[in-house]
Amino acid sequence: MLRSLARRGALVLAAFALPAFLLGNAATATTASQAKLASATIDGDGSTFQLGFNQVMIEGFKQQQRAVTVNYQGNGSGTGRTDFVNGVVDFAGTDAAYKSTDPQPSKPFLYFPTVVAPITVSYNVEGVKLNLSADTTAKIFSGAINTWDDAAIKADNPKAKKLPSTSITVVHRSDSSGTTANFTSFLTKAAPSSWTLGSGSTVSWPEGTQGATGNSGVAKLVKDTDGAVGYVDFSDAKASDLSYASIKNAAGKFVKPSLPAAAAAAQGAPANADLTYDPINSDGAAAYPITSPTWIIVYQDQSDAAKGNAIKGFLNYVYGEGQTLAPSVDYAGLPNGLLKKAKAQVKKITVRAS
Repeated sequence: MLRSLARRGALVLAAFALPAFLLGNAATATTASQAKLASATIDGDGSTFQLGFNQVMIEGFKQQQRAVTVNYQGNGSGTGRTDFVNGVVDFAGTDAAYKSTDPQPSKPFLYFPTVVAPITVSYNVEGVKLNLSADTTAKIFSGAINTWDDAAIKADNPKAKKLPSTSITVVHRSDSSGTTANFTSFLTKAAPSSWTLGSGSTVSWPEGTQGATGNSGVAKLVKDTDGAVGYVDFSDAKASDLSYASIKNAAGKFVKPSLPAAAAAAQGAPANADLTYDPINSDGAAAYPITSPTWIIVYQDQSDAAKGNAIKGFLNYVYGEGQTLAPSVDYAGLPNGLLKKAKAQVKKITVRAS
């Protein structure tokens, strides 16, 4: 965990070394029209998947808007959505939209997509580079495959000289998680005959699996457990120096998790009118199939003028410098078409006069 946090801190510092030589005109174009905002504090909670990106956004926005404080707690998408409904926070981060069976916000709200990134299948097996098909991945996480030398894993990796007989320990999220929702959505779509546990922010995992809180918690448990495997966001997997598998996509290609592969998946996913979209198992030979979207959700009508203007300013920052800075902290920016729609949607937030 300490190593992960140290790398996160280094990435934040590195991100803010970029503007002097990389952002240049972009910084001028996106910030010149933003007037100084009144003093305000806005609080958010939710997705740990977007936590690393949000940390950089909050730090950068603070440099421009000294009077505004943005707080964000990464307690999982499910908690964020619940806190938003209960009025505990001003905005929430989530990697999954509300289901019809979820408690719903009592007022009109908006989904704002921010970035995309891979969900890795990370593992702790020394000296092995793995390819995994959806069926094999489903069997591993459902407990049907118990050792790393299983015939199905060998079939996905015919060039591997030797796979160890080490027992597999499956690690999953113990909290309500958008990462879980998107990972299990992939298994449901791509391996319906092998994955029978369903899809959602929580699922009933088999006995013998181990749970951890947050993406960083899963990453740490995989790192500390010989033979472990878990699903971890790209940023935390890299921060923990984990090995991760290339996953077979809808075009039949084994694709390694990367930002270009995530961008390719997002590019191939049509957006709904409310700006929700689904890049999971997206078409295209270059697409990484377990690519997660993520959103900030806010109420459309803002009764507190200072907070409402701060929320709009923060979103405009995300859609300006944020898209340029995203790759420096292991996220990919939005496709141009979706980005244009998201920028336009900020104008739909109404702020009452103070």
